[in-house]
Amino acid sequence: MSKLRLRISVSLDGFVAGPNQSLQQPLGTGGEQLHEWVFPLEAWRRPHGMEGGVVNESTPVMEEELANLGATIMGRNMFGGGPGPWSKTDPWEGWWGRNPPFRHPVFVLTHHARDPLILEGGTSFTFVTDGIESALDQARRAAGGKDVSLAGGARAAQQYLKAGLVDEMQLHLVPKLLGSGERLFDGVEALHALAMMKAVTAPNVVHLKFARNAM
Repeated sequence: MSKLRLRISVSLDGFVAGPNQSLQQPLGTGGEQLHEWVFPLEAWRRPHGMEGGVVNESTPVMEEELANLGATIMGRNMFGGGPGPWSKTDPWEGWWGRNPPFRHPVFVLTHHARDPLILEGGTSFTFVTDGIESALDQARRAAGGKDVSLAGGARAAQQYLKAGLVDEMQLHLVPKLLGSGERLFDGVEALHALAMMKAVTAPNVVHLKFARNAM
């Protein structure tokens, strides 16, 4: 069976987003700092249609993280568009434009039904209203034997961690203190046998990989 792989950047004090999240500031105050390590990477820029970029110790981590993925799951906040029912006159299509970098099916956890959204480059968004298990079942079917990425945000990650459904967890630990915002492990009382496999130190980040039954 394909693996569910969580990948997320986190501050030293455990936050994956800062306070005051909004459409103008989706990662909250200071939250953008958690991703500054990845933006210059050639391995990140290439899937986003950008040229150039640096190669460093984070490069093989990113390449491994992006390999063998056939679908992605994310929460409503990560997809964006604000809370509540979807607008019928100006429907939100995500933060990534008409050609998102996923290039495979994406399943969005939400309380509000919406027709699937088909964009360029092979990316589609399916809006799942009947829970995390349904989203994972649909994602695994769509992945066709490949792994499923759990992209975040915090509440989506917490739900899957609490349910013991995460097979691998890649934490990008950034040496920043946000002080407040959304904590990754709020309410998560057990990590269901996830044990650390590997640590990689790179410029402005430490990559910590955990896996089920790694010990």
